[in-house]
Amino acid sequence: MTPSQNPTSSEERINKFLARAGIASRRGAEELISAGRVRLNGNLVVELGTKVVPGRDVVEVDGVPVRVKADRVYVVLNKPTGYVSTLKDPQGRRTVAELMPETDHRLFNVGRLDMDTTGLLLLTDDGELAHRLMHPRYHVSKEYLATVAGRPTEETLKHLRSGVELDDGMTRPAEATAERLGDTTSVVRLVIREGRKRQVRRMLRAVGHRVVALHRVRFGPIELGDMQLGTTRPLTEAEITALIANAGLEGRDD
Repeated sequence: MTPSQNPTSSEERINKFLARAGIASRRGAEELISAGRVRLNGNLVVELGTKVVPGRDVVEVDGVPVRVKADRVYVVLNKPTGYVSTLKDPQGRRTVAELMPETDHRLFNVGRLDMDTTGLLLLTDDGELAHRLMHPRYHVSKEYLATVAGRPTEETLKHLRSGVELDDGMTRPAEATAERLGDTTSVVRLVIREGRKRQVRRMLRAVGHRVVALHRVRFGPIELGDMQLGTTRPLTEAEITALIANAGLEGRDD
C-alpha cells in the first residue's frame, strides 16, 4: 500500500492540494492529471480522486515538486499605465511583476487590466479563489471610473443600464452614473459583472463616447481607496473573508 492509499485524517484530494499550492484551480488540476502531467511519489497519477498526505507525499507537476505554503498571499496593486497584466511577457514589455514585492509564492493575477488602464488588480496564489472570481457564473462586480469624450445624456446612461449590443453579444445590465459632465470630457462611473475583453471601452464606444482614460476602483468587495499608482498592499483578514464569501467559498476546508 502506497502512502497515499493509507487512510489518515490529514489526507486530501490531490486536486485540492494542487489548488492550495497555487498551481491551478481544482478543475484545472484535474485537467493536469488527465494530461499525464502529475506524479505522486514517482508514480503517474491516473485517478482524479487520488489522495495525498501533505508533508509526507511528494507531488510533482511536469517533474517539478509542488510545495504548499503555510499561508496564502493576497495582494492588491494600483496598476499604472504602461504595464501588461501578466508576470512574464514574451514581447519584452513591462509587466506587473516589476511592481510586486519579492516573494517565494507563485502569484498570478485575477483577471487583467489593459496596458492603458489603471487601477485595482488582485494577485494571489489561491488558485481556487482566483478561478471563482474570474468565472462568469459568479457575476463578481467590477467598478470603473471612465473619462470619456463628450457629454453623456441620461438616455445614454439608461442604455448602459439596460445592456449594450456588442460584436460578441448583448452585455448584462450595468450600473451607470455620471460623476462629472463637461463640454469636452466627462466622467462616468460604471459597474459591470462580466469580464469580456476591453468591455468597458467597447460599451462606451457603442453608445457614442470614446474612452480617454479608464481606472478600476473596485473588484468585488475590495476597494482601491487612496493607494498611490504603482504601489501594493496585502489584503486585510476582513477583506480576504469578504472576497472568499463573494466567490461562494465560505465553507471550503482549508
